[in-house]
Amino acid sequence: MSNAVQAELKTGRVVKIRGGVVDVRFEGLAPRVQELLRVGDIALEVAALLNNGVVRCIALAQVRGLGLGAEVQATGAPIQVPVGEAVLGRMLNVFGESLDGKPNPATELKRSIHRMPPPLEQRVVQGQVLETGIKALDLLSPIERGGKTGLFGGAGVGKTVLITELINNTVQHYKGVSLFCGIGERSREAEELYREMGDAGVRDKTVMLFGQMNEAPGVRFLVGKTALTMAEYFRDDLKQDVLLLMDNVFRFVQAGSEVSGLLGRMPSRVGYQPTLATELAGLQERITSTKNGAITSIQAVYVPADDFTDPAAAHIFSHLSASVVLSRKRASEGLYPAIDPLGSNSVMLTPAIVGQRHYDIARAVRRTLAEYEELRDIIAMLGLEELSASDRAVVARARRLERFLTQPFYTTEVFTGNAGKRVTIEQTLAGCETILEQTEFHDYEMDYYMIGPLTDKTSASKT
Repeated sequence: MSNAVQAELKTGRVVKIRGGVVDVRFEGLAPRVQELLRVGDIALEVAALLNNGVVRCIALAQVRGLGLGAEVQATGAPIQVPVGEAVLGRMLNVFGESLDGKPNPATELKRSIHRMPPPLEQRVVQGQVLETGIKALDLLSPIERGGKTGLFGGAGVGKTVLITELINNTVQHYKGVSLFCGIGERSREAEELYREMGDAGVRDKTVMLFGQMNEAPGVRFLVGKTALTMAEYFRDDLKQDVLLLMDNVFRFVQAGSEVSGLLGRMPSRVGYQPTLATELAGLQERITSTKNGAITSIQAVYVPADDFTDPAAAHIFSHLSASVVLSRKRASEGLYPAIDPLGSNSVMLTPAIVGQRHYDIARAVRRTLAEYEELRDIIAMLGLEELSASDRAVVARARRLERFLTQPFYTTEVFTGNAGKRVTIEQTLAGCETILEQTEFHDYEMDYYMIGPLTDKTSASKT
């Protein structure tokens, strides 16, 4: 077959436009599913093959100005994005193109964003804890190196702040690469993150990818796969550990729902797409450790109306090794990070992995806070004075533990005026152990609020 005929077969015409869905007719051999097509400046991805050489595509940009009969050129390949060290320190879009005003990454290394997860025989289960320096996380919901951690919470409880702090702490203390993927992010958050990464001096080891809130649903649906493709190159070819942060995985599900509706699929439970479980698994199963390196993923998950039985939240839960629940009630009390100590959990919190001492202290902290929750109603009705001496001691310990598990963050210094603190696991355990052993208290609860290790409280009291 001559090149001229091949080119003719790969050129089609727009025959239908319905919102973000474009049908294209090819006279000859039609492109395959997931192939990238171009019509002027607009990119299309083939989503389904119809009859008579017609393919149904999802537009990856606004279709304003696109008309029937417009000529469409097939590229012969899926979306290919640049990978490797050329993308470090850059802010990019779903195609790996520049968003930071600089030239596009100068590299010939490109990979398709549609890739299979590594085979089972290449995967490695590490059983190692990634120390974050955040007291409440390291104590009650330790993060697995090479695992997936979910940050669950409604709007305004601090998911993005916690993620930016994790970027800062891990890049500063671990040799590796951070990759931030903003799915459905506000443009304000993207600009702030880019500036904060520069101010913290960690941008050179960070890649930032954005499919923003105002972009087409196809872009928001695919940007997570672009991020994973870049992360996989660092892991498999450069043999580096990668910290992958996604904000927000719920918006990936939401974009999939929009794409599904545009394609005319019947909605499933609560209006979600019937392919929810498959699409989510296709993304999550690529996040894993191999013999070459580990991709540790921390994912913010918006919970609609704070309903944890929502199908999207329930499906995301099933893929995680640790779940960190952010509580609106704790946020309203000023206890930041607003991590719910009773709702958060991790598969790593076992004596075999974290050690017997850590396990025992974490259980004692949870037990003390749970007893305090049970006593809250009695205190509200009758007052603290009506409790027995032992119950009053439990309340005193619990309230000090709640405040000790708060922490000033580096990324919020500019707002709060408090210098950020990074606390080791050993310092966290020692502080909790000291509070748990106390039976009489001659200090103030607020002495424990927004400090780093417990030694900060002692020095604060002296001054």
